[in-house]
Amino acid sequence: MAALTHDVIRSLAAFKAQDTPVVSLYLDVDGRRFVRPKDYEVHLDHLLKEAAEHVNGHRPAALDLERIEAHVKGGLDRSHTRGLAIFSCTAKDLWQVFELPVPVRNQLVVNATPHVRQLEAVVDEYERFGVLLADKQRARMFVFELGTLVDRSELFDQLPRHEDDQGDWDKDHVRDHSAAAAHKHLKRSADVAFQVFQAQPFDHLILGAPEEIAHELERALHPYLRDRIAARLPVPVNATDAQIRDAALHVEEHVERTKKGVLVQRLREAAAQPGGLGVTGLEATINALVERRVDTLVVSEGYEAPGWRCHGCGLIAVKGRSCPLCEKPMTLVDDVVEEAVEDAVNQSCRVSVCIGNADLDVLGRIGALLRF
Repeated sequence: MAALTHDVIRSLAAFKAQDTPVVSLYLDVDGRRFVRPKDYEVHLDHLLKEAAEHVNGHRPAALDLERIEAHVKGGLDRSHTRGLAIFSCTAKDLWQVFELPVPVRNQLVVNATPHVRQLEAVVDEYERFGVLLADKQRARMFVFELGTLVDRSELFDQLPRHEDDQGDWDKDHVRDHSAAAAHKHLKRSADVAFQVFQAQPFDHLILGAPEEIAHELERALHPYLRDRIAARLPVPVNATDAQIRDAALHVEEHVERTKKGVLVQRLREAAAQPGGLGVTGLEATINALVERRVDTLVVSEGYEAPGWRCHGCGLIAVKGRSCPLCEKPMTLVDDVVEEAVEDAVNQSCRVSVCIGNADLDVLGRIGALLRF
């Protein structure tokens, strides 16, 4: 099973089958919505039927569809898998399967290249989160990546107990001693969190602690960790792994929405300035990609539009039929937006896919921040 990284996506985007198509499948197999395999296989069958009609008996593509169907219906371990992405081109020895811990939008595309936009969205959207839970005796540190637990550390410090001191300890002495022990425990908890961060760096930190110790715990954190605090949640230290994961994902979604909102606002401001480093709309964005001026491509999830690709020089365009660069005939493509995403990935541009961002929709559903 392939690990999902930007380099892997870049390699996929660069794959060109030329004379035979590539089949790309995204399938939501989330067990919280689809209890039985046949519940998501219904959607698979619908996608396969539509694709079979599209390829119209083309044997290599038909073999890929059969291989994908056999793999999915052969059984999946869904204990940690909520989304599935498969890329197949048997004629060119391409077969890659990604079992994703996050859901995806059902989609099956038959094209000359792998359809990577949803993979890019997953990598862009899901950052690495740390979660530190503590009380006066116990601390638990978690690291989640793509919604999956990748590291866990636990600490327990027994507070001193003086149930029968026969007058040898007065109450103030006991209280001071317990407070000192709790302070030492919180310092050790913060040290453990920093050790985990050094071994498994994360982008954001979520804190869960009772109100009476939360500020002291935060002060004990290394400045690197204090700068990464994304939320403070009332998650108890004895919460289940599933509860902790759900809380982390909820914060992650909020952080991502905020980050995408800031990015779209930057795009709006840059594009509004005469000569500014921003463009919006499909044609202007594609032109900037062709000129290799794009730093960050911003696109609405699900946005598709027809366009043209020159297989002589590789140019993409909103309008065809003759290539303006090499003057060779261009090929009509069903989705030039996906072609733009692939070109951006191959140019090592950052790609940000926005879900439900009305401001980006107003700007034409696509745009780019420019290098120059």
